[in-house]
This record gives sequence, structure tokens and C-alpha cells, in this order.
Amino acid sequence: MRLAMIIGLTLTALAACNTVEGAGKDISASGAAIEDAAKQASE
Repeated sequence: MRLAMIIGLTLTALAACNTVEGAGKDISASGAAIEDAAKQASE
């Protein structure tokens, strides 16, 4: 169930992107947010 939700959200996010470049920027921003959260959790 959790995996299905993650896949659904990912597909929705990708569908919202108009271009491949836009998708790359969105994925990069998501990665940066995850990295920041990991840094805060480890402090």
C-alpha cells in the first residue's frame, strides 16, 4: 500500500512537469530536501 502511494505521488509529480528539464529540476530539488532532512536528523 505504501509503495503504491509513493508510485502514485511520483507519477503525479512527473505528470506536472512540462519538460524533461523540469523533471530533472524537480528530482534535484527533492533530493536536496531529503539531504537537508538527513543532515538535520543526524545533528
